[in-house]
Amino acid sequence: MAYPVIRYAQGRLTVLDQTRLPGAAVQVVLADLPAVEQAIRTLQVRGAPLIGIAAAYGVCVALRNCADAAQGRAEAPEVLRRLAATRPTAVNLFYALDRMRRRLAQMPEHGWLAALEAEAGAIHAETAAQDAAMAAHAQPLLSPGAAVITHCNTGPLATGGGGTALGVIINAHRQLGGVHVFVDETRPRWQGAHLTTWELAQHGVPHTLICDNMAAMLMRTRKIHSVWVGADRIAANGDSANKIGTYSLAVVARHHGVPFHVVAPSSTLDLHLDTGAGIPIEERHPAEVAAPEGHVIAPADTSVWNPAFDVTPGELITAIVTERGVFRGPKYDLRQAVK
Repeated sequence: MAYPVIRYAQGRLTVLDQTRLPGAAVQVVLADLPAVEQAIRTLQVRGAPLIGIAAAYGVCVALRNCADAAQGRAEAPEVLRRLAATRPTAVNLFYALDRMRRRLAQMPEHGWLAALEAEAGAIHAETAAQDAAMAAHAQPLLSPGAAVITHCNTGPLATGGGGTALGVIINAHRQLGGVHVFVDETRPRWQGAHLTTWELAQHGVPHTLICDNMAAMLMRTRKIHSVWVGADRIAANGDSANKIGTYSLAVVARHHGVPFHVVAPSSTLDLHLDTGAGIPIEERHPAEVAAPEGHVIAPADTSVWNPAFDVTPGELITAIVTERGVFRGPKYDLRQAVK
């Protein structure tokens, strides 16, 4: 990897502070449970798969000073509850915590902390392997010289591995050559402008930053090969929750006949949900819209609605790529597809 995103060693969890990019690449140590909670809530750590990895390691950080396995089991429910409350939409968080909960129930009396650390490490390693598999599965959906659009940030910064949608694009540029990425700025937190452009520069991939509301004009005036996005939760019918603005991008892509692809590991699938109507949507602080990064752009008494995600109907998605393969729309039955 061109830059370290997350590391756990000898009880120390170190992450790349994504709120400091692109100005500075700063590594911070998350020394206790409150620090891990804050890092996830404030987007120092973000991206659905990476949130899950950080939470799994966070369990180890929170329990590492317990005297024995009994104390670890006693304190674990509160630790798991607090970590689960940090972000509501990304299902990877709950997937990772469920795995840690099961390991806690089965951990040995001796070497219990090592067993927990091994489980968190396995989640991390599996994520990296899934990213590589998704990139391989998706490559036939691209071509040399393709101009593509992406939204939010879905590279290594979002997964701790190779990345999901952006990982596909980086790999395609490496393998096929000539790929050019149009990067949505992704309001209101600008993950596209702050993070995706930074990552593409690190990997030498040509790119152009655009405002979120420029995609329609871009598709009308230039030949766009495809759109690539990630997801934080996908229902059984293919409805996909992703960073706010994804839904409108999918509508515009359908109007212009541009393929729209979602890339996410199977841990992002929430097969308990029939449709996206049941996906919880996080609403963030109004200041992100009214006073972004401390710059006041609206009167103080202005009412603000700031959902962090929207849900794209499966019927607008050309293909969903997981580590298990490529599933093609417009109708999805993911319960059957991933058996």
